[in-house]
Amino acid sequence: MLAATSAKDEAAAPNVEGCHRSTKSTVLETGAALTQDFSPLKSVCAHLNAFHVYASDPTRIVETNHYCGHLTEDVRQCLLYDSPSPGARLIGIEYMITPALYETLDQAERRLWHSHVFEVKSGMLVMPQPSALVPQAAWEQAEHAEMEEVIKLYGKVYHLWQVDRGDKLPLGEPQLMTSITAAEQVPRLEEKMDQRDARFDSGVDWRRKRELRKDLQEIEVHPDADFTWKK
Repeated sequence: MLAATSAKDEAAAPNVEGCHRSTKSTVLETGAALTQDFSPLKSVCAHLNAFHVYASDPTRIVETNHYCGHLTEDVRQCLLYDSPSPGARLIGIEYMITPALYETLDQAERRLWHSHVFEVKSGMLVMPQPSALVPQAAWEQAEHAEMEEVIKLYGKVYHLWQVDRGDKLPLGEPQLMTSITAAEQVPRLEEKMDQRDARFDSGVDWRRKRELRKDLQEIEVHPDADFTWKK
C-alpha cells in the first residue's frame, strides 16, 4: 500500500501544486478505501484513449484517457484523465448519447456535441490492452465490439484542467472540447498517434486498428454535430 501511495505521489508531483501526502493523510485514505463502497466508480467498464481539441481553439490538442460506464443503454458517462498512471489528474467529463436521444435536442444544444466516426475509423480511439498476458486476439475482439457501439454515439466534453498549458491547478472556466473529424485538421496527427501508441506496453497500433475497422458501419452524422469545424 505504501509503495502504491509513493508511486501516486511521485507521478503527480511534477504536474500538481502542493506537497506529498503526509502519513496521516495516507492512513485516512487507506481506511476510507477499506470501509466505503464507491459504487458509482464501480460502474466504469471501459478505458478508452483518444485526442480532444478545444472548441474555441482547435489548434490545441489534448490526449485524454476516458473511464466510461453506462447509465442506460442510451447514455454513457466518462471520467477523463491526463494519463492512466496512479497520479493522473482528473481533467474533465464526457457524456455520450445515441442518435435517437441526440435528435431530441434543440439546435443550440446539438452544436455542443461531436461525432465519433473519424475517431473510430482512423484508429485514433483505442481501448488499451491492460496486459500482454491478455491474448491479443481476444482483446481485439472485445475492442472491436466496443467500437461498433461508440461509432454511433455523440459526445459532449468539457475539460476542467488545461494541462496543455502546463497549469498545475484547474484554472479558469470549463472548456468545451470537440473531436477531430479529418486528419488534416491537426498537424502531424499521425506522429502524435505514434507517440501515444509507444507509451502503452502492448496492443496499441492505430494503423492496425484502422485496417481492422474498415468493415464498421458508419452513421450519417447530423449536420449540427461537430460545429467547431463548420463555423
